[in-house]
This record gives sequence, structure tokens and C-alpha cells, in this order.
Amino acid sequence: MKRKELEWILGDLDSFKNPKVLLEQYATGPEIAATIMQTIDSEHDGIDGKAVADLGSGCGPLLISAALLGAQYCVGFEIDEDALATCSDNLKTAEADCCVDLVHCNVLNYLNSPRWKDSFDTVLINPPFGTKHNRGMDIRFLETGLQMASNAVYSLHKTSTRDYVLNRAKELNAKATVLAELRYDLPATYKHHKKQSVDIEVDFIKFVRNKVRE
Repeated sequence: MKRKELEWILGDLDSFKNPKVLLEQYATGPEIAATIMQTIDSEHDGIDGKAVADLGSGCGPLLISAALLGAQYCVGFEIDEDALATCSDNLKTAEADCCVDLVHCNVLNYLNSPRWKDSFDTVLINPPFGTKHNRGMDIRFLETGLQMASNAVYSLHKTSTRDYVLNRAKELNAKATVLAELRYDLPATYKHHKKQSVDIEVDFIKFVRNKVRE
């Protein structure tokens, strides 16, 4: 599937109806979602035929993209029931629900178990950036993803935190590669937002856990 076609499908999906500020819920635009997922698939062989997990899947743009790009099996893990309901509807709209499961859970509690080690080829994360609440939440999501992924984790992080994120990756015994610097358009979503929209520079990073010598 070409990127423009994927972007068109994602543009037809619903987003958060009542976004929750404590969960830092923001819509992931179709352009950035399509760009990320096409890169993972075409340049890193991370989607087609693979088992894919989306941690904090929200309304499902990354998860649905994985299904449309040929993932063998996809699971979206999400704490918010409203977002899961929207994601379920979006899967039907995109005709991408044949190989996808949705799990209602607290990602950091439910998946923090040895049983999930290496359970997916690829893990996708668009975590809370911790800009208003949830300080350090993006790294906690990354730690969980690194345990679950047998191949690689692909995640978004604020560019302003790049040095910190790369250093934390080393401490977590993972190799981190910044694949692209993107502009994430955050529309005015909550009452405290004064501007109509704000562009935030974000890094699109690939993490691979270093193999431990036996």
C-alpha cells in the first residue's frame, strides 16, 4: 500500500471524542502516522508478516496502519475504554479488524511481567510526553516495550529530550537510532490551550535491545 493511500484511509478515521488531559490524549495526524509506519515497513522490515504490539494504542492510527500494511497479528493495549471503543469502530471503517485484538489494561502494570518477554516482533509506542503530567512516562513505556520486542521498538519522543532518551537507552542496554526529526502538530485540545495549534519537534527513534552474551 502506498503512503498516500494509507494517509487517505487514516484521515477518514475518528479521533478522541472527549480527550482526557491526565492521559495526554492527542490525535496522531494521518500524515505523520502514515510516514512512520511506511518507514518501519519498507525500510526496516518491521510490519509485513510480523507480530506487532501498539502500547497505548488510543484510537488506533498506528495499529490500523500495521494491519493494513500486512502484519500477521496486531494487539493494541490501551487504558481508556472510550478510546478502545473508537478504535474498534475505526478498525471496521478501515476494514482492518481481521488480525487485530484490543486489550483494555494499564500498559505499565499488565505488561510488566516476564510472560510478555519477546512476545512481539515489533512494538510501536507514541507515549505520553510528560509535558503536563506523567513525568518520565515515555521512558517507562520504552522499558516495557524493550522487554516485549524480539526485534525492535519504534517510538516518538520530544526532540528537546533527545540526549536524555539516548542516554537512558544505553542504560537499558539498547541501541537507539534517530530515524527522523518530525513536526507533530498538536491542535488546541484542552481548555488551557491558548493557541489554535502548536508544532512540537519530535524524534522518531528505533530501539534494539542488545543481545546478552551467554
